[in-house]
Amino acid sequence: MAILAVNAGSSSLKFSVHLVQDGEAQPSVLTGNFQGLEPGGTATLDWSFNGDKHSVNLSPDTKHPFTEAMHRLVDLLAAEPTLPSIRAIAHRVVHGGKDFSVSVIVTEEILARLASLNSLAPLHQPHNLQGIREFQKTFPDTPQVACFDTSFHATLKDAEFSFALPRELTDQGVRRYGFHGLSYQFITSALRQHSARAQGRVLMAHLGNGASLCATREGRSCSTTMGFSTLDGLIMGTRSGALDPGVLLYLLEQGWDHARLQTLLYKQSGLLGLSGISADMRALRADASPAALRAIELFTHRVARESGALIACIGGLDVLTFSGGIGEHDAQLRADVCAQLAWMGVQIDAGANRNAIGNAVAPIQSADSRVEVWVVPTDEGVVAAREAVKVIGSAATVEMNNRS
Repeated sequence: MAILAVNAGSSSLKFSVHLVQDGEAQPSVLTGNFQGLEPGGTATLDWSFNGDKHSVNLSPDTKHPFTEAMHRLVDLLAAEPTLPSIRAIAHRVVHGGKDFSVSVIVTEEILARLASLNSLAPLHQPHNLQGIREFQKTFPDTPQVACFDTSFHATLKDAEFSFALPRELTDQGVRRYGFHGLSYQFITSALRQHSARAQGRVLMAHLGNGASLCATREGRSCSTTMGFSTLDGLIMGTRSGALDPGVLLYLLEQGWDHARLQTLLYKQSGLLGLSGISADMRALRADASPAALRAIELFTHRVARESGALIACIGGLDVLTFSGGIGEHDAQLRADVCAQLAWMGVQIDAGANRNAIGNAVAPIQSADSRVEVWVVPTDEGVVAAREAVKVIGSAATVEMNNRS
């Protein structure tokens, strides 16, 4: 059988197909990405099957581009006769709140409870849930499994997840959750295969349009930079990262309303707001203007600054990893961050760092570094697929027990 893993965004749909062997989902054999899925836009589909890459433009000006994408996806799966039937569809869902610490088969009740969290991750959650509903229509007899980015951080202790607010607010769910959990789960698993220090003190940097850090011991999340929402912590592509709440009180006094504040924090800040040029680190690297250089400098500073705080929480550092679009592809960013962590014994090999841009896990520390440094291309899809295998296996066991 096979598992279809999907990640639905506001105008995109990433997907991958994972064969199941010996009870575990394997790395993808088919991957793809629909982009430009907004009414009136020009949507595209890029996909790769067994290493062969393809790209097509979809019909322009369609009123229901996501629906067209679903039809295209069904046709694509049917066109590959070697693919087995899809046993379950695994969905990345950013926020599980206080009620969902493990992956679950989706029901209408669960969808309603997850929708109540939309305001905590407005760039992701509504679109994740809309994706589930679209797949329910297209694959009505296939289990839909929600896999939560917050689950990996269920091991956070009270001192880490609690705000200094009245207890009744914490009991309502106003607390720190942490995100990028599917990515951190993959990195943790990959490290076990490559490093004898994987169970030690590990700091993982997931750096992309969304960015966060996570510190682990024995593979368990101990501290992370994202909190109640996906806004906290590091500077991101268009998100502010950590911000003095007094700034928001000030803006409210100036007459800003909820919608304007939400747009500022989620869509107009971060690298885009700092530079006034772009949210894309590649574009900023290609721009020699003072504004671009300042945005890069502040992004790097915040990564190093927050790294120090998380390293303190785990009592030192054995392994440092870089993942995500920036972490995997920006060698200069890695070099600059590691230079600021040299006091911890972090030393990298310049040549290994330059060459560590690809699809393989690669060590980049120098021979005299006291800390291992790795570039780990992340794969949230295979983690979601493996979660789906576990969930449907557990559900089948329960059903058999009930029948007996």
